[in-house]
Amino acid sequence: MKKFKFTIRGNEYEVHINSFEDNIAEVDVNGSIYQVELEEEVKTTKTPKLVRSRPVQTKEVKQKPATGFSKVEAPLPGTIMKITVKEGDEVKKGQTIMIMEAMKMENNVLAEKDGRINKVRVSEGDAVLQGDILVEIE
Repeated sequence: MKKFKFTIRGNEYEVHINSFEDNIAEVDVNGSIYQVELEEEVKTTKTPKLVRSRPVQTKEVKQKPATGFSKVEAPLPGTIMKITVKEGDEVKKGQTIMIMEAMKMENNVLAEKDGRINKVRVSEGDAVLQGDILVEIE
């Protein structure tokens, strides 16, 4: 298998590892065969293991208002730059209803369903937080 040369106290030894099974090695040292039991050093890692508990899965039920209104919420904290609709306007799903600046980018806020704008709750220049209600669509 493997061949090694060792010098111990000035004496030279030629060692061949013939076989290795579990922790027993059969070695040939200068023509003499020996069975050698190897001790395995227990290695401990210096890097700690990160153990995380599993998150608890909960089912959140978002209830829609009983009045039939759909509320469009702010997707990110930001500032309302331009409102493209007014109360009473008809909108289609996916239509841009306002533009807001968030994280130094302009973001289009889209209608989530077809309907009529019931109430616009913000004005241009307003600062909003994530989840704030911007518009109600009926």
